[in-house]
Amino acid sequence: MTAQELNDKTPEQLREQLLALKKEAFNLRFQQATGQLESTARMRAVRRDVARVKTIMNQKAAQAAASN
Repeated sequence: MTAQELNDKTPEQLREQLLALKKEAFNLRFQQATGQLESTARMRAVRRDVARVKTIMNQKAAQAAASN
């Protein structure tokens, strides 16, 4: 997922994406704790995607505040 793809989404779509990523991160942590996790790199990718979504959400909020 690239920042450009996220920029094209609405704030509501970004919130849904963030929720889905957080659920996935939870499931990955659970799998790691039980020894079932096969791809540890996926945890890093999900964490970075969460940060990317939050960054875009903050940028959009700042733009909306500046335009008022």
